[in-house]
Amino acid sequence: DQRKVIFGQRREIMEAEDVSEIADDMRHQVIDDLIEGHMPPKSYADQWDTQGLYAQVIEQLGIDVPVMEWCAEEGVDNDDVRERLVKASDEHMAKKAVEFGPDNMRNIEKQVLLQTIDTKWREHLLTLEHLRSVVGFRGYAQRDPLNEYKNESFQLFERMLDTLRENVTRNLAHLKMPSEEEQRALLQQFFAQQAQMARAQGEAPVQGVTVGGATAPAETEREDPAPGFVEDDPSTWGNPGRNEKCPCGSGQKFKHCHGKLA
Repeated sequence: DQRKVIFGQRREIMEAEDVSEIADDMRHQVIDDLIEGHMPPKSYADQWDTQGLYAQVIEQLGIDVPVMEWCAEEGVDNDDVRERLVKASDEHMAKKAVEFGPDNMRNIEKQVLLQTIDTKWREHLLTLEHLRSVVGFRGYAQRDPLNEYKNESFQLFERMLDTLRENVTRNLAHLKMPSEEEQRALLQQFFAQQAQMARAQGEAPVQGVTVGGATAPAETEREDPAPGFVEDDPSTWGNPGRNEKCPCGSGQKFKHCHGKLA
Protein backbone atom coordinates (compact mmCIF):
# COMPACT_ATOMS: atom_id res chain seq x y z
CA ASP A 1 0.00 0.00 0.00
CA GLN A 2 1.48 3.33 -1.10
CA ARG A 3 0.16 5.24 1.90
CA LYS A 4 1.78 2.78 4.32
CA VAL A 5 5.14 3.12 2.55
CA ILE A 6 5.10 6.93 2.67
CA PHE A 7 3.78 7.27 6.20
CA GLY A 8 6.14 4.56 7.41
CA GLN A 9 9.11 6.43 6.00
CA ARG A 10 7.83 9.71 7.40
CA ARG A 11 7.43 8.18 10.86
CA GLU A 12 10.96 6.78 10.68
CA ILE A 13 12.32 10.24 9.87
CA MET A 14 10.27 11.93 12.59
CA GLU A 15 11.50 9.52 15.26
CA ALA A 16 15.16 9.50 14.20
CA GLU A 17 17.64 11.89 15.81
CA ASP A 18 20.03 11.62 12.86
CA VAL A 19 18.65 11.19 9.33
CA SER A 20 21.95 11.74 7.53
CA GLU A 21 22.11 8.08 6.51
CA ILE A 22 18.68 8.32 4.88
CA ALA A 23 19.72 11.47 3.00
CA ASP A 24 23.00 9.84 1.96
CA ASP A 25 21.23 6.72 0.67
CA MET A 26 18.92 8.90 -1.41
CA ARG A 27 21.86 10.83 -2.84
CA HIS A 28 23.75 7.66 -3.72
CA GLN A 29 20.63 6.30 -5.44
CA VAL A 30 20.42 9.50 -7.46
CA ILE A 31 24.03 8.94 -8.54
CA ASP A 32 23.19 5.36 -9.55
CA ASP A 33 20.27 6.64 -11.63
CA LEU A 34 22.44 9.30 -13.29
CA ILE A 35 25.06 6.72 -14.25
CA GLU A 36 22.47 4.26 -15.54
CA GLY A 37 20.71 6.95 -17.55
CA HIS A 38 23.81 8.42 -19.18
CA MET A 39 26.19 5.43 -19.16
CA PRO A 40 23.92 2.39 -19.58
CA PRO A 41 25.30 -1.04 -18.62
CA LYS A 42 27.05 -2.92 -21.45
CA SER A 43 27.20 0.24 -23.57
CA TYR A 44 30.33 1.48 -25.34
CA ALA A 45 32.15 4.67 -24.38
CA ASP A 46 31.13 6.41 -27.61
CA GLN A 47 27.49 5.79 -26.64
CA TRP A 48 27.76 7.60 -23.31
CA ASP A 49 26.06 10.96 -22.85
CA THR A 50 28.95 12.51 -20.95
CA GLN A 51 27.86 16.09 -21.57
CA GLY A 52 24.38 15.37 -20.24
CA LEU A 53 25.87 13.59 -17.23
CA TYR A 54 28.14 16.55 -16.50
CA ALA A 55 25.18 18.97 -16.59
CA GLN A 56 23.09 16.76 -14.29
CA VAL A 57 25.94 16.33 -11.81
CA ILE A 58 26.11 20.10 -11.41
CA GLU A 59 22.33 20.45 -11.15
CA GLN A 60 21.58 17.46 -8.91
CA LEU A 61 24.75 17.12 -6.83
CA GLY A 62 25.97 20.71 -6.76
CA ILE A 63 29.54 19.77 -7.71
CA ASP A 64 31.63 20.74 -10.73
CA VAL A 65 33.94 17.81 -11.43
CA PRO A 66 35.68 16.75 -14.69
CA VAL A 67 33.15 14.07 -15.60
CA MET A 68 33.86 14.24 -19.33
CA GLU A 69 37.60 13.91 -18.74
CA TRP A 70 37.01 10.91 -16.49
CA CYS A 71 34.89 9.24 -19.15
CA ALA A 72 37.57 9.86 -21.78
CA GLU A 73 40.24 8.00 -19.79
CA GLU A 74 41.33 4.71 -21.30
CA GLY A 75 39.83 1.67 -19.60
CA VAL A 76 37.41 3.61 -17.39
CA ASP A 77 33.91 2.16 -16.95
CA ASN A 78 30.66 3.32 -15.41
CA ASP A 79 31.54 1.82 -12.01
CA ASP A 80 34.74 3.89 -11.91
CA VAL A 81 32.83 7.08 -12.68
CA ARG A 82 30.18 6.22 -10.10
CA GLU A 83 32.80 5.71 -7.37
CA ARG A 84 34.42 9.05 -8.18
CA LEU A 85 31.06 10.83 -8.11
CA VAL A 86 30.14 9.26 -4.77
CA LYS A 87 33.50 10.30 -3.30
CA ALA A 88 33.25 13.87 -4.62
CA SER A 89 29.63 14.19 -3.49
CA ASP A 90 30.38 12.79 -0.02
CA GLU A 91 33.19 15.32 0.39
CA HIS A 92 30.92 18.13 -0.79
CA MET A 93 28.25 17.27 1.78
CA ALA A 94 30.84 16.83 4.54
CA LYS A 95 31.94 20.42 3.90
CA LYS A 96 28.31 21.52 4.20
CA ALA A 97 28.09 19.85 7.61
CA VAL A 98 31.20 21.71 8.77
CA GLU A 99 29.93 25.01 7.35
CA PHE A 100 26.51 24.80 9.01
CA GLY A 101 27.57 22.79 12.04
CA PRO A 102 26.68 19.10 12.56
CA ASP A 103 23.60 19.75 14.71
CA ASN A 104 22.20 22.38 12.35
CA MET A 105 22.85 20.14 9.37
CA ARG A 106 20.96 17.25 10.97
CA ASN A 107 17.98 19.54 11.61
CA ILE A 108 18.09 20.88 8.04
CA GLU A 109 18.22 17.36 6.62
CA LYS A 110 15.18 16.31 8.64
CA GLN A 111 13.25 19.43 7.66
CA VAL A 112 14.05 19.03 3.95
CA LEU A 113 13.11 15.34 4.02
CA LEU A 114 9.76 15.91 5.74
CA GLN A 115 8.79 18.91 3.63
CA THR A 116 9.68 17.13 0.40
CA ILE A 117 7.80 13.96 1.36
CA ASP A 118 4.69 15.96 2.28
CA THR A 119 4.80 18.03 -0.92
CA LYS A 120 5.38 15.09 -3.24
CA TRP A 121 2.73 12.96 -1.55
CA ARG A 122 0.11 15.69 -1.93
CA GLU A 123 1.04 16.08 -5.60
CA HIS A 124 0.83 12.30 -6.05
CA LEU A 125 -2.67 12.17 -4.54
CA LEU A 126 -3.85 14.83 -6.99
CA THR A 127 -2.34 12.86 -9.86
CA LEU A 128 -4.11 9.68 -8.72
CA GLU A 129 -7.40 11.55 -8.51
CA HIS A 130 -6.97 12.62 -12.12
CA LEU A 131 -5.97 9.07 -13.10
CA ARG A 132 -9.16 7.62 -11.58
CA SER A 133 -11.27 9.94 -13.69
CA VAL A 134 -9.35 8.96 -16.84
CA VAL A 135 -9.24 5.16 -16.51
CA GLY A 136 -12.99 5.00 -16.03
CA PHE A 137 -13.44 5.75 -19.70
CA ARG A 138 -11.17 2.88 -20.72
CA GLY A 139 -13.83 0.36 -19.81
CA TYR A 140 -15.58 1.37 -22.98
CA ALA A 141 -12.50 0.21 -24.91
CA GLN A 142 -12.76 -3.34 -23.48
CA ARG A 143 -9.93 -2.70 -20.99
CA ASP A 144 -10.19 -3.46 -17.28
CA PRO A 145 -10.20 -0.06 -15.51
CA LEU A 146 -9.10 -1.58 -12.18
CA ASN A 147 -6.00 -3.24 -13.63
CA GLU A 148 -5.23 -0.13 -15.64
CA TYR A 149 -5.41 1.98 -12.48
CA LYS A 150 -3.24 -0.40 -10.43
CA ASN A 151 -0.52 -0.59 -13.08
CA GLU A 152 -0.36 3.12 -13.79
CA SER A 153 -0.63 4.19 -10.14
CA PHE A 154 2.34 1.94 -9.32
CA GLN A 155 4.39 3.52 -12.11
CA LEU A 156 3.42 6.99 -10.90
CA PHE A 157 4.40 6.06 -7.35
CA GLU A 158 7.81 4.83 -8.48
CA ARG A 159 8.36 8.05 -10.39
CA MET A 160 7.25 10.08 -7.36
CA LEU A 161 9.88 8.32 -5.22
CA ASP A 162 12.53 9.08 -7.85
CA THR A 163 11.55 12.74 -7.89
CA LEU A 164 11.52 12.84 -4.09
CA ARG A 165 15.10 11.57 -3.93
CA GLU A 166 16.19 14.03 -6.59
CA ASN A 167 14.59 17.00 -4.84
CA VAL A 168 16.04 16.12 -1.44
CA THR A 169 19.49 15.61 -2.95
CA ARG A 170 19.38 18.82 -4.97
CA ASN A 171 18.10 20.98 -2.11
CA LEU A 172 20.72 19.73 0.34
CA ALA A 173 23.55 19.89 -2.20
CA HIS A 174 22.82 23.54 -3.02
CA LEU A 175 22.50 24.76 0.57
CA LYS A 176 24.22 28.09 1.13
CA MET A 177 25.00 29.91 4.34
CA PRO A 178 23.12 33.24 4.16
CA SER A 179 25.20 36.42 4.14
CA GLU A 180 25.05 38.87 7.06
CA GLU A 181 22.66 41.05 5.06
CA GLU A 182 20.41 38.07 4.33
CA GLN A 183 20.51 37.04 8.00
CA ARG A 184 19.44 40.54 9.06
CA ALA A 185 16.61 40.47 6.53
CA LEU A 186 15.47 37.07 7.82
CA LEU A 187 15.59 38.34 11.42
CA GLN A 188 13.56 41.41 10.52
CA GLN A 189 11.02 39.24 8.72
CA PHE A 190 10.86 36.90 11.71
CA PHE A 191 10.28 39.70 14.22
CA ALA A 192 7.68 41.33 11.98
CA GLN A 193 5.80 38.03 11.85
CA GLN A 194 6.07 37.63 15.61
CA ALA A 195 4.75 41.15 16.14
CA GLN A 196 1.82 40.40 13.85
CA MET A 197 1.08 37.19 15.74
CA ALA A 198 1.31 38.99 19.09
CA ARG A 199 -1.17 41.62 17.92
CA ALA A 200 -3.51 38.92 16.66
CA GLN A 201 -3.33 37.24 20.08
CA GLY A 202 -4.13 40.48 21.89
CA GLU A 203 -0.68 41.12 23.30
CA ALA A 204 -0.57 44.54 21.66
CA PRO A 205 -4.08 45.14 20.28
CA VAL A 206 -4.83 47.89 17.79
CA GLN A 207 -6.53 50.98 19.21
CA GLY A 208 -10.31 50.91 19.09
CA VAL A 209 -10.71 47.12 19.04
CA THR A 210 -13.23 45.95 21.62
CA VAL A 211 -12.16 42.98 23.71
CA GLY A 212 -14.52 41.50 26.29
CA GLY A 213 -16.79 44.56 26.21
CA ALA A 214 -14.01 47.07 26.80
CA THR A 215 -11.96 49.08 24.36
CA ALA A 216 -8.39 47.83 24.17
CA PRO A 217 -5.54 50.27 24.68
CA ALA A 218 -3.63 51.63 21.73
CA GLU A 219 -0.99 49.48 20.06
CA THR A 220 2.36 49.72 21.79
CA GLU A 221 4.53 52.32 20.07
CA ARG A 222 8.08 51.61 19.04
CA GLU A 223 10.81 53.12 21.20
CA ASP A 224 14.54 53.69 20.77
CA PRO A 225 16.66 50.55 21.33
CA ALA A 226 18.59 50.21 24.57
CA PRO A 227 22.13 51.70 24.49
CA GLY A 228 24.57 49.32 22.81
CA PHE A 229 21.81 47.07 21.48
CA VAL A 230 22.84 45.15 18.34
CA GLU A 231 20.08 43.29 16.46
CA ASP A 232 21.98 40.07 15.76
CA ASP A 233 24.28 40.00 18.82
CA PRO A 234 22.51 38.49 21.86
CA SER A 235 25.40 39.48 24.13
CA THR A 236 24.27 43.13 23.78
CA TRP A 237 20.67 42.47 24.78
CA GLY A 238 21.29 42.52 28.54
CA ASN A 239 19.21 40.33 30.86
CA PRO A 240 15.61 41.60 30.68
CA GLY A 241 12.84 39.64 32.37
CA ARG A 242 10.52 37.71 30.12
CA ASN A 243 7.64 40.13 30.80
CA GLU A 244 9.75 43.28 30.55
CA LYS A 245 9.94 45.35 27.39
CA CYS A 246 12.33 44.08 24.75
CA PRO A 247 15.57 46.12 24.56
CA CYS A 248 15.16 46.41 20.77
CA GLY A 249 12.54 49.13 21.31
CA SER A 250 9.64 47.27 19.70
CA GLY A 251 7.48 47.90 22.76
CA GLN A 252 6.67 44.21 23.02
CA LYS A 253 7.40 41.93 25.92
CA PHE A 254 10.84 40.33 25.67
CA LYS A 255 9.33 36.82 25.59
CA HIS A 256 7.34 37.71 22.48
CA CYS A 257 10.19 39.43 20.69
CA HIS A 258 13.94 38.77 20.86
CA GLY A 259 13.38 36.49 23.84
CA LYS A 260 12.14 33.86 21.40
CA LEU A 261 15.70 33.56 20.11
CA ALA A 262 17.52 33.97 23.41
